[in-house]
Amino acid sequence: MDALIAIVVIVVLAGVIAAAKSVKTVQQYEDGIIFRFGRVLPGVRGPGLTLIRPIGDKLVKVNKQIIAMGVPAQEGITRDNVSVRVDAVVYFRVVDPIKASINVFNYQNAISQRAQTSLRSIIGQSEMDELLAERDTVNRRLATIIDEGTELPWGVKVESVEIKDVSLPEGMKRSMSRQAEAERERRARIITADGEFQASKRLAAAANVMARDPAALQLRLLQTVVEVAGERNSTLVMPIPVELLRFFDKFTPSSSGPARPDSESASMGDFSDAEIAGEERPAAIDPSPDLALGSAADVPLDIPEVPAIPELSPEEKGEIGTVHHDARSTPGTPDDSLANGRPQGDGQDQADADSAPADAPGTGVAGS
Repeated sequence: MDALIAIVVIVVLAGVIAAAKSVKTVQQYEDGIIFRFGRVLPGVRGPGLTLIRPIGDKLVKVNKQIIAMGVPAQEGITRDNVSVRVDAVVYFRVVDPIKASINVFNYQNAISQRAQTSLRSIIGQSEMDELLAERDTVNRRLATIIDEGTELPWGVKVESVEIKDVSLPEGMKRSMSRQAEAERERRARIITADGEFQASKRLAAAANVMARDPAALQLRLLQTVVEVAGERNSTLVMPIPVELLRFFDKFTPSSSGPARPDSESASMGDFSDAEIAGEERPAAIDPSPDLALGSAADVPLDIPEVPAIPELSPEEKGEIGTVHHDARSTPGTPDDSLANGRPQGDGQDQADADSAPADAPGTGVAGS
């Protein structure tokens, strides 16, 4: 009797153990795969209670939630030869539990490795400005590259990839900051110039309106004076109207006439000291002030060719521009020979001058 009771107890315990191993619970976010003696059964078990054979069956649960996995920072050189360091985040989920369990070992690690290599490839294919300003485009390209090698063979769908940070060298950061400052300065100057241009057009229009009525300009002048006087200044500036200056300018005589030379100073500057003391002037010099040296440049002269240049005495060497004549020429008489450029006289005087001895008194030049 005791042996029978022991057998019944053993059978009941075995049934309880078998029932415990046969009943499994699958969560809502999971799918169950049954392996019977090492071979996977077609189909998956949904969420809830599921029964399996206590001997030979094994239930494998696969999580179908979206998994966010960080990609370690990768260093690379962009297409425009800039060294950058980029890290990202990959969002993926399992769409085929059987492929994810059979075709790949530890699909999460496989996704991580593939994301790192794809991120390096994207860095080499992109430019620095594209990584900084066009991250959406880079994210879509990176997600497409990773998903092409994981969805069909592994049963893992890459939902999206987001670049978290792009680290640049310090020198590049300073260059970019200077570029941004220069761009802001350019915009500020353009805005200032545009404002000045619009203000100048408004001022021109206001000046046109004021020019139609002089009283408006006078009222504006008085208003300016009132504004200046109301600021507690010790100095009051009174602008002079332009019309007043134009009025005085009309009655100002012109002072641009030609300056006449001083005849007295010009005539005195043409004689030597002996002649100023009372000696006779040569008859070749016209006492008229119009033929003085000061006005000789203004009167064209006809100078003929002279056969020989006579030698001057020491007293006459200090005088420039005079022509020597015979001492018997009458001083003070008008000399008509200046019109032709050489002295003219009767033939007797010329003959007497030629026949005079070299040391005869009254002559200043030796006979030729």
